[in-house]
Amino acid sequence: MFSAMEGRDYLRIIPLAGAVGAAVFVAVYGALKLSRSGQVNHKYPTPKDQEKVKHVLDVEDLGDRTPFCRCWKSEKFPYCDGAHNEHNKTTGDNVGPIVMNRRNKSGSA
Repeated sequence: MFSAMEGRDYLRIIPLAGAVGAAVFVAVYGALKLSRSGQVNHKYPTPKDQEKVKHVLDVEDLGDRTPFCRCWKSEKFPYCDGAHNEHNKTTGDNVGPIVMNRRNKSGSA
């Protein structure tokens, strides 16, 4: 098919090939952009009216042992609810919580 084409025939194909390539690029880029919106935890939306979102917790309010979420999937964020287990199975990751232990007065946990 292509061996019988002349130079001007190739020139006719260039706009079509460019349009198809652009359409494929836009479709793939759009799909990737939707899948990676930048929001880390969609279950726990961060307030966009704040310059930096932070959670302040008083040590006195924590129990003797408090796990904090690091996978950003917890329904109880910033506390861990074990959601990292499913995340790890799905992604092959090995993330777990940060665990805060209260020390007694002698200094041991």
